[in-house]
Order: sequence, then C-alpha cells, then structure tokens
Amino acid sequence: MDMSRAFVQETDDDFDDVPAIKDPLPPGVKNYMTPEGAGKLRIELQELQSREYPRLQNKLSYAVKQGGDLKAEAQSNMRRRLREMERRIEYLNIMLEKLEVVDPGMQDADEVHFGARVCVLENTLKKKWYRIVGIDESNPAEGRISWISPLARSLLSKRVGDTLQLDLPGGGKTYRIIGIEYPST
Repeated sequence: MDMSRAFVQETDDDFDDVPAIKDPLPPGVKNYMTPEGAGKLRIELQELQSREYPRLQNKLSYAVKQGGDLKAEAQSNMRRRLREMERRIEYLNIMLEKLEVVDPGMQDADEVHFGARVCVLENTLKKKWYRIVGIDESNPAEGRISWISPLARSLLSKRVGDTLQLDLPGGGKTYRIIGIEYPST
C-alpha cells in the first residue's frame, strides 16, 4: 500500500472507478515530441508532483482528521482525484522515459517530417494547415495532428506537389501538398 492510501483506509475495491494507464505507443516506439511539447510535459509532471498532489493529500488528511459524515462524500471525491493524479503522474513518467525530442528546425525542409507545418488542398477545394506533432501535443481542432495519425503517416516523406488519397471512416479524401514549413519551436 503506498503512502497516499495508508492514512485513508481504502481497499483495492475503491480503485475500480479510475481506469488503468494505457500506453498509447507500441512497445519499443519512442515518444517523439517537439521541444515545446516536451517542456510542457515536464512542467506538468513537476507541478503535479511538487504542488497539486501534496496540496490535495494534505487537504484530505485534514478532512479525515476532522471526521464527520457530512465530509464523507467530499473525502471520497478527494481520494478519487488523488488516484487520478497518481495515474497521470505514472503516465507522464512513462511518456518521459520514452521521450525523443525532435527539433523541427533540423529537418529537411523539402520533405514532410516530424514537426512540419503542411499546407494541403483538401479534396482540391479547401486549403488547410496541419502541424505534425507528438501524441501528447496533438489537438486536431487547432490543426496539430499526432505523428501516428493516419493523415500524418500519409504525409510523411512527401513533397510539395505530391497528392495522396486517404480512406477515412467518413469517406475518402484527397490531399495535395502545397506548402511545407518548419517552425522554430
């Protein structure tokens, strides 16, 4: 039993509500990230370990010492949040162990590689920019797509003028590359 559970008298049955950690990368695959993405991951881990987790642990310890049935639900919520933080810390440690920082500025600017911003004509009608980033940096709504996504994998090693066809669940799409940039972080 780890220290966070020792003072709250929980059983293993109390932990079924927080899902287990799932490593999104296949075994042996590096966690490629841009320098800015790697920095954000490190900052998040530091913040969780040094501030958020200890703060909530102290708050829960105080609530337990105060006792009372009215606080039982609040204590349960704090325990759940601690478990969620433990899982996030575990995940961040796993991803940082596999970390390989890739400087987009060091890539061949004539081809699409990790870190590239790629401008495409989607189905020859709509101009759209995508940036190929690490899985923890991706945000498709903002045009940042994970290097393991089908679109990013199809774009890799292509050049301006190349066309690719991608079959997606919602139907096929054609992309023609019209620009490649490598932002400095």
